[in-house]
Amino acid sequence: AGPVAPLLTCLPDDQNVRSYRPDIILMLQKNQRRLVVNIDHVRDHNPAMAEGLLHDPFNYVPAFNHALKEIVKTLPQARPDQTDPDVLYYCAWAGSFGSNSCNPRTLSAQHLNNMVSIEGIVTRCSLIRPKIAKSVHYSEATGKFWFKEYRDQTMTTGVTTSSVYPTEDADGNPLQTEYGLCTYRDHQTISIQEMPERAPAGQLPRGVDVILDDDLVDSCKPGDRVQLVGIYRTLGNRNTNHNSAVFKTVLIANNVVLLSTKSGGGVATATITDTDIRNINKISKKANVFELLSQSLAPSIYGHEYIKKAILLMLLGGMEKNLENGTHLRGDINILMVGDPSTAKSQLLRFVLNTAPLAIATTGRGSSGVGLTAAVTTDKETGERRLEAGAMVMADRGVVCIDEFDKMSGIDRVAIHEVMEQQTVTIAKAGIHTSLNARCSVIAAANPIYGQYDTHKDPHKNIALPDSLLSRFDLLFVVTDDIEDTRDRQVSEHVLRMHRYRQPGTEEGAPVRENTGQSLNVALTSQADSQKPTEVYEKYDAMLHAGVKGGRKGKKPEV
Repeated sequence: AGPVAPLLTCLPDDQNVRSYRPDIILMLQKNQRRLVVNIDHVRDHNPAMAEGLLHDPFNYVPAFNHALKEIVKTLPQARPDQTDPDVLYYCAWAGSFGSNSCNPRTLSAQHLNNMVSIEGIVTRCSLIRPKIAKSVHYSEATGKFWFKEYRDQTMTTGVTTSSVYPTEDADGNPLQTEYGLCTYRDHQTISIQEMPERAPAGQLPRGVDVILDDDLVDSCKPGDRVQLVGIYRTLGNRNTNHNSAVFKTVLIANNVVLLSTKSGGGVATATITDTDIRNINKISKKANVFELLSQSLAPSIYGHEYIKKAILLMLLGGMEKNLENGTHLRGDINILMVGDPSTAKSQLLRFVLNTAPLAIATTGRGSSGVGLTAAVTTDKETGERRLEAGAMVMADRGVVCIDEFDKMSGIDRVAIHEVMEQQTVTIAKAGIHTSLNARCSVIAAANPIYGQYDTHKDPHKNIALPDSLLSRFDLLFVVTDDIEDTRDRQVSEHVLRMHRYRQPGTEEGAPVRENTGQSLNVALTSQADSQKPTEVYEKYDAMLHAGVKGGRKGKKPEV
């Protein structure tokens, strides 16, 4: 810890290294015990130390933690309970990790015993259990107190000790455990899975187990997208009775950064440059901004003007109100599209799925009622009952796209009645009584009873859905496939034009994936400097955009 302490408490006149003293004082005022340190500052101060942190963290991390504890002791602002010897302080790492930035799929054996940074989505959280750190024992024969410290393989503080409780001292006198004087720490296990949009098509998403200790527990919940810094290590061979060389690996967490929190209202916003704000203001002054934005929605689909306007309003959302008497008026719009096959209903759903920041897709036949709302399952490790969130709870503050809505069985359909109107999921089973938030918009696509829409009959005779469910949809669109020469010719020309144009550098037929680039920084605001402003208009292409409105009078249309 000798060379580490000057780094955290360097003098202000040293221009090369930033002083962390104000951050430490702020940390103490907030009653926190984890200080975020940028690894880039360490690299500027001493490159060898930063290299050691990444490739030999078991020796360097305890030194930084010890140095932070020593600095806290010297500060006049620290209270006596904050300088107690049993209180631990931690350095949480952020910054640029270079080749040690990976996702659960690229995590390999070469990263073992290294500090890595990982992005993913939290799929499962275990219960919080206390883990003993120090036990105190009393010997009645000698009148002395004994203590023993415990360290397992998930701690970075030193050599692993045995987990056996001492029952007698060196002379054979029996020891009694003083449970009130023992020290415990919180312990929780979570599973991180790679983000669905980053997983290769047709392959199962990979995952990794992460261990959260002490003050990091409960820092994230299922459904959150997180960026996590930790030490990747093996726990030894658990199957001792088998001659297997396969070891269990876990990630010992050091810093958890939430990329998106449903409690914060939607997904973390993308960084917007000054040029972007100027462009937004410029477009907002136009009189036809509503038509312009609705035309830009799913431009590969011909027609459906009103449906596109409705989907645009649904994506933007309405104003929810909570009245003084506790009544909640929802602000989310629910849309149902019913009509003939091959009228691009599913394609509009697919576009919403790729555009909305938080969207979850299900189909009517492939999802059950509890899969949409919530399920009570048994934890394999502890045998206790726990709640697993369904699609609508996971899409809180987002959009749920349900295709083949008419194929859903009546029992499962009843489950979403409450979600669409009250926006909560109430559970009362297996001794669990709770209410979960499910503030989401629903956009559904269904086929009529006879396969095709019969225009000679009333709408409720075509749509095989109960009135109680139809009343919960704010907008209901009947999409018919009208046989008309001129319209069919325009649609076919538009479709052929789409197939004529292909993005350069892509494999033919491969789906275009957005946001595939991975940021190598953790919890940094400086990455906004390197971001370029977003293009407002698509470049005009005669082969692609010939049928767009506004292209007449020799003017190039705005797409």
